[in-house]
Amino acid sequence: MKLFVNNLTNIDFSYLHTERGLMGESWLVQLQLDGALNDQGMICDFGIVKKVVKEWMDTFADHVLLVPVGSDQADLQYHDQQAQLTWHYKEGEALVCQSPAQAIIAVETPEITPQSLAQWCEAKLKALFPDEVKGLKLRFIAEPEQGAFYHYSHGLQQHEGNCQRIAHGHRSQLHIYRNGQRDSLLEREWAERWQDIYLGTTAHRQPDPKPGVHTYCYKAPQGQFELSLPASRCYDLDTETTVELIAEHLAEQVKAAFPDDSIEVHAFEGIGKGAISVR
Repeated sequence: MKLFVNNLTNIDFSYLHTERGLMGESWLVQLQLDGALNDQGMICDFGIVKKVVKEWMDTFADHVLLVPVGSDQADLQYHDQQAQLTWHYKEGEALVCQSPAQAIIAVETPEITPQSLAQWCEAKLKALFPDEVKGLKLRFIAEPEQGAFYHYSHGLQQHEGNCQRIAHGHRSQLHIYRNGQRDSLLEREWAERWQDIYLGTTAHRQPDPKPGVHTYCYKAPQGQFELSLPASRCYDLDTETTVELIAEHLAEQVKAAFPDDSIEVHAFEGIGKGAISVR
């Protein structure tokens, strides 16, 4: 007998890609359990399944930076509840991040893909279920594409929850309307500009340690965060990088280019949520 839960939850996170470096991502979680029926005629109660999986995902996969520690590009150390990460890009550049340990998760795989992450999660989750559950299968899927989208990473210093973590991210659709009509060319232009971007806040920028490197640093409720990465992979806003302020910034930029047009920007933060700004 098998039990399935489609779209059980979704995770918004960043990870380190072998070629593309720091990438924000948003995936839906599909779950299947295999097992025997208990005295109630169930493999496991749906309420328990959803609670167990969501709580685990919230701790170990959602709003974190996932690092494939099986890659020779990664050097991740934990000490006194702190994480110290160095990631070496193929081009010879480096990303360096220091943060509280819970914000950076080591994944025992050479690279992170939907398949490798699912296998890693399956091994961890199986032990949390009763004996009737004999097997567990996870699948991560991206939201169906509906036009232009980009991957971004960021951190929100003033957020009371896990969004304060300096390197978590999302996969964002982007809808831009000029005079009430979708402008797919503009959407593609901004999506390409921000393909795998780190959206930083100017006030968090430290004096650059060397040319071509941006460093962001702040103290938040969970602790001290610091991130250095190639400047070519960054884009700074004069504000925090909430989705509301991202939408506002994009609308202002588009309005400046087309001052006589009415502009409406829909910026997404992961799956099925976001903000709208009108100019």
